[in-house]
Amino acid sequence: MTTYKGTVGTAVVNYAGDYPGAVEGELWYDSTNKDFKYQYANVTSAGSWRTGGNMNTARRALGAAGDSTAALAIAGSGDPPTYAIVESYNGTTWTEVNDVNTAAEALGATGTQSSALKFGGSAPSETAVTELWNGTNWTEVNDLNTARTTLCGAGVDSTSALAIGGGLDQPTDAYTESWNGTNWTEVNDLNTGRGIAGGCGTQTSALCIVGYTDSPPGVANVESWNGTNWTEVADATANIGIGAAGADNTSAIKFNGGVSPQTNVTELWNGSSWTNTTSSNVTGYLVGGHGTTSDALKFGGSTPPGGVKTNTEEWTGAGAPIGAWSTGGNLNTQKQNMAGAGVSQTAAISMGGEVPPSNTKTGQTELYDGTSWTEVNDMNTARAKGAGGGTPSGALTFGGSEPTVTAKTESFNGTNWTEVNDLNQARQLVAGCGANNTACLAFGGEDPGTANFALTELWNGTNWTEVNDLNTARNNLPGAGTSTSALGSGGYVQGGTANVAITESWNGTNWTEVADLNTARSGAGSAGTSNIAVLAFGGYAPGGDQAVTEEWNGASWVEVADLSSGRQRPAGAGTTTAGLSFGGGTNPGTSLTATEEWSSASNVVKTLTD
Repeated sequence: MTTYKGTVGTAVVNYAGDYPGAVEGELWYDSTNKDFKYQYANVTSAGSWRTGGNMNTARRALGAAGDSTAALAIAGSGDPPTYAIVESYNGTTWTEVNDVNTAAEALGATGTQSSALKFGGSAPSETAVTELWNGTNWTEVNDLNTARTTLCGAGVDSTSALAIGGGLDQPTDAYTESWNGTNWTEVNDLNTGRGIAGGCGTQTSALCIVGYTDSPPGVANVESWNGTNWTEVADATANIGIGAAGADNTSAIKFNGGVSPQTNVTELWNGSSWTNTTSSNVTGYLVGGHGTTSDALKFGGSTPPGGVKTNTEEWTGAGAPIGAWSTGGNLNTQKQNMAGAGVSQTAAISMGGEVPPSNTKTGQTELYDGTSWTEVNDMNTARAKGAGGGTPSGALTFGGSEPTVTAKTESFNGTNWTEVNDLNQARQLVAGCGANNTACLAFGGEDPGTANFALTELWNGTNWTEVNDLNTARNNLPGAGTSTSALGSGGYVQGGTANVAITESWNGTNWTEVADLNTARSGAGSAGTSNIAVLAFGGYAPGGDQAVTEEWNGASWVEVADLSSGRQRPAGAGTTTAGLSFGGGTNPGTSLTATEEWSSASNVVKTLTD
């Protein structure tokens, strides 16, 4: 009979709890919880798009070089005008650098942030102009042999490139030219002439992907270059104005494109076939794109009529380590709309909320120790839809509904609640955060049927003081961080755009709008101890209760592993490496006891019953 020891070479380890010596795939018996467990590497099965910093100047039909952490956006069109502007990306922000000498749109480009080549395009008529970038300046060098526009490029730097296809009088040219660092040489043509295609790879191993021949929506044809000839390979989805990235003709990513409607479809090439993968967050065509299948960048583009964009998205390929949610100890009582606080996954506090069957307000307080919740002394005033900050040994809760809106504030010392000075403005669905019960921030909220608030108040341990407002008044948004470094994300705008993706960062003095959530929603939970590292999870959007989790790195949001099920109005605590989601509700009207623990480690532990 086959045994585990006979197959694996070792007996099943007996260990009380999670076994720290476990290696990937190893099974052990948890004698504390009476479960068999195993550990595995938690990595992405598909890639993901993360929102990056916006360009300073909106453009389409622009040139691209580099990757997601070091890139160039070269020239392009504001539809109109035609630009000579060049911007450099450092993985977070775009900075204007020296302009090209000849403004152009629908140009070809390739290379790196420090060694790039720009060629052809419209300036305003077809041009053969070629310029070389040395990391500081652009220098005009020898022209293409054939002036043309709507062409694409491939190559690793300014000394080695291909100029592929494009348009002369008609966008159906099959020309290919090879650059050796000094001159362009005509080489073998494409089998199918085209313009507005995607190009990627190197001078000796490249792809020309889809494009325009004589009428929208373009061709599905893809051709592979081996350094001498073009060969037709498997088709991709037909469209034009795509972005493309890839190291060679065996590995590529194609994204966006189209005329009307626009698309955000992303496809991966493995050398023999195309596969749909995670779509980009923003639709559009005539986008800039460069990099590889594991590290690509998409920027700019447009959505008719006239919507020229500054948007940037960063692609991380499959196989990257990701976090995971696992089941924690249940709350003692089903509830939603409670306040949550705690800077640790093993030390959190749940304050108030609504309990079934009729969403009765409660003052119940529960403390979490990393395993289970324990009921302690209730708040003095039962309430829901308030906010909080601090830790289980020093927490603050403020605002909410009891059932009318309240400004009441209570402080917890680890044993008892004490009423302290009120907020200046009574409100519910308010956001809040804070490291302890002597320094907290309250922002946003509503007075039902009367007003949405942008109001921000700062607690100093004794009094609330009004400070600078949010830029966008809204309610039902989560807060994370401290009184000097906070983040507010999403929420609901009454009489406006309803659920929003707006994110604002607080530096202790002012709120600044930063990159939006990928999924607009209200009623999400949040975890994080500063404005540069936050999780947002759950919530509500028009499609229903959300399970989506997004991670903020100080510059952009990226979708990570979902909660086990959709829910709105959960509370949160902890950090981006060890977060906590607890309670919440689902439509129609069900409150939850569920607690989920977030781990950012690439290795996660599962039980055989999960």
